[in-house]
Amino acid sequence: MAIVQMQRIRVCGLRRQRKHILELLQRRGVVEIDEPGEDQAGFERADVSSQRASLEKELRQTQEALQILQEAVPEKKPPLSMLAGRSPLTEKELEDFREQSAKTMALIRQVTSAAREREEIRSSLLRLETEEEALAPWSSLDVPLRSRGTKTTAVFAGTLPGEWTAAALEGRAEPIPLSVEIVSVLQDQTCLFAVCLKRDREAAEQFLRSLGFAAPAAAGKTPPSERREAIAKERRELKQREEELQKELGKLADQRRDIQLLADSLTMRIEKYHMIDRLLQTRHTFLFAGYVPAANGPALEKELEACGAAAELSAPGPEDDVPVLLKNNKFTEPVEGVLESYSMPGKGEIDPTPVMAIFYYVLFGMMLSDAAYGLIMVIACGFCLLRFKNMEPGMRKSLRMFFFCGISTAFWGFMYGSFFGDVVAVFSKTFLGHETVLAPLWFAPVDDPMRMLLFSMLMGIIQIFAGLALCAYQLLRQKRVKDAIYDVAFWYLLVGGLIFALLSSDMFSQIAKMDKLPAIFGTVGGACAAVGAVGILLTGGRESKNPVKRLLKGAYALYNVTGYLGDILSYSRLLALGLATGVIAEVINSMAVMAGGGVIGFIAFVIIFVFGHTVNIGINLLGAYVHTNRLQFVEFFGKFYSGDGRKFTPFADHTKYFKIREEK
Repeated sequence: MAIVQMQRIRVCGLRRQRKHILELLQRRGVVEIDEPGEDQAGFERADVSSQRASLEKELRQTQEALQILQEAVPEKKPPLSMLAGRSPLTEKELEDFREQSAKTMALIRQVTSAAREREEIRSSLLRLETEEEALAPWSSLDVPLRSRGTKTTAVFAGTLPGEWTAAALEGRAEPIPLSVEIVSVLQDQTCLFAVCLKRDREAAEQFLRSLGFAAPAAAGKTPPSERREAIAKERRELKQREEELQKELGKLADQRRDIQLLADSLTMRIEKYHMIDRLLQTRHTFLFAGYVPAANGPALEKELEACGAAAELSAPGPEDDVPVLLKNNKFTEPVEGVLESYSMPGKGEIDPTPVMAIFYYVLFGMMLSDAAYGLIMVIACGFCLLRFKNMEPGMRKSLRMFFFCGISTAFWGFMYGSFFGDVVAVFSKTFLGHETVLAPLWFAPVDDPMRMLLFSMLMGIIQIFAGLALCAYQLLRQKRVKDAIYDVAFWYLLVGGLIFALLSSDMFSQIAKMDKLPAIFGTVGGACAAVGAVGILLTGGRESKNPVKRLLKGAYALYNVTGYLGDILSYSRLLALGLATGVIAEVINSMAVMAGGGVIGFIAFVIIFVFGHTVNIGINLLGAYVHTNRLQFVEFFGKFYSGDGRKFTPFADHTKYFKIREEK
């Protein structure tokens, strides 16, 4: 349960062995290669940007093909498939595939070509549908809409706003001899066909335009009825071709695995080319440096030497930016993700995961605090952990964390007497005719919120003091004994003394309705608080040489006692969230039995019960997760942890679909 010790590794090899050595490092996944620094005399960095750009283009095409297949033929996955992890693949299977990857690229071109043609067909179908809709009002006309007349006549086909009759238009057109045929009348629009002598064309056109005449959008060379038949035929042909392309994509989807494998292969190759950018090279050799866990260093050194490369291991210097890798047991390891989301330990800091894990599980359980909810979490997470052996490490850690949080939730639920709220009492009274109460093993927070508030603040005091203890431990490891006294011991005296003085006061006894501590505790507590306050006042600004500034800074440091008070009060959220879970659960139970007993009442009870408690556990589980994280990040870490380290990110296989395993 500590931070893994790192070693500095330097490797030099022949350039012709570069590919083999990089692939070895990628398979092992235990070396973080440094970013390139200043070029050394005689060395240069290889420019592989063109090769990498070519691979990235192929990867984009591969991802596009997978997206096309997913939309056309969605991959059928069993429930909870996201927990199954990546499919295993041997190195030999990967090498065999790479030898025939050109076939897969041809397959990808088929997919994209079929998808492109399908999109063109869909665009054509949309255009034809629009044209057909535009021709629908003209279906009874047997003259092309584009027609302009004969040698002696002029014709006009178009629309007028509003509803018109032939007689009304002909009457308005006098003295122009205009013959009008109403083709169709739509809502607020009239489709018409008008004929006049050719010599009256301009006058008739001017008359029609004065009424808002507009030519039709679909003016073809053939009559509308014939054009609609042609459109229908063309649409049938296009839809038939679209179905053929869909079937073709369905057949191509059977080879989806090869495309996924190509995507992973290209990803690995691109990562390798990114690493080549970090190498210093001459015409015949290459050189790089990085970090490796000390436990893996000797074995890797032998493997590299067996490949013909020279490797050197050494301890990192004080100026080196050493990455951080954590190693914990199965109980504390799950909350590493919470720590990483904040920041990794910096130089001189310890891994707080073991201590944080205990508080994390306890506080999470106090916030959710329902035995049934906790048992659901335990059963669900336990089933997934046992069922899916190939689960990704990050997902496994998360499920294990919620498994332990579920145990804590069930424990506090029984302590508080909450099992789906008060469902035992409500159900037995409504459907069994007698009331059976699940009594709390300790007390019910709903009935005694003051006790719960005091207990919540006690948990806060314990965790805050634990944070101060870790601060002292870190300072003592660095042989900074005086700093441990000034920055920790004095605060213990001040805050602890004030707490004992408060517990022995009449005010506390009246508010908490509890017996106060004997007066001697208040006297001793006050004395300790005074010593701590004077110590902080005199040493809080010790870095300043000016006595006045030192005293002012000490006074400002002493003012931070209000911050400790705020931190302790912040733990009242344990009461708030615990009460929220229980009260909402009781409200849901009351709503569920509103229909009374009997069959109908039981059916209503089941529906409301399942829906209500599903929502309640979802909302309060999220709330417990967020607020437990906050207590760690602000109240706990604020006492000892800066977290300015960086995570160890080794050169490895970061694939999406397959997990490459080495053959033994």
